[in-house]
Amino acid sequence: MYYFRPSQDRGQARFGWLNSRHTFSFGHYYDPKHMGFSALCVINDDTVKPGAGFDTHGHREMEIISYILEGAIEHLDSEGNHFVVPAGEVQRMSAGTGITHSEYNHSKTEHLKFLQIWIQPNRRRIKPSYEQKKISQTKNLTPLITPNGRNGSLKINQDASLFRLELGSGENIKLQTHKRPGYLHILSGAAKANGGDMLYGGDGLGLFKEQLELQATIDGIAALWFDLPAFT
Repeated sequence: MYYFRPSQDRGQARFGWLNSRHTFSFGHYYDPKHMGFSALCVINDDTVKPGAGFDTHGHREMEIISYILEGAIEHLDSEGNHFVVPAGEVQRMSAGTGITHSEYNHSKTEHLKFLQIWIQPNRRRIKPSYEQKKISQTKNLTPLITPNGRNGSLKINQDASLFRLELGSGENIKLQTHKRPGYLHILSGAAKANGGDMLYGGDGLGLFKEQLELQATIDGIAALWFDLPAFT
């Protein structure tokens, strides 16, 4: 059984300075059919105008990941972290017992495009923490975030892993869920899933204990693959 989330069906929020597409219910967008997938509860595809951004606001008990697609985020938080996160880098913030932060487009002339991802933690009342890193693609499936920080990945407080998937023209890969939920979010390009349906940028596909075989089209594909904890 699959959970398919077409890009064009996602929720949308426009605030002048921000254009955001919501894979799951978030903020003013609510759909009881799309409340998250396992511990994955937010994938917001955000485009931010030059110099604009999210003013200081708070979070608790959440693992928050930013994956920068274009431009750079300027991050400032109550733990004393003040960093610029450029395209190609990944950022992980554990909100824990409570943290406030702001996120702005670092550029005054270019748009910022990034994915805001929230994953529910499996540990509560932890001290807030922050990491960011550039992780080079070493194979088709490269770990970005894992429970134990293996192979140079960032560490998350959940039995979940996030991988960057890249396939060249005509390449294929089999993604195994090993009796766990898995979720695929397409960043760019296109691929055929299990020899049938086509997936394009912004599309999402969730799996429940199945195998997924992807074959990239002539333009190749870039995607994020989530290995998630079993439903309770």
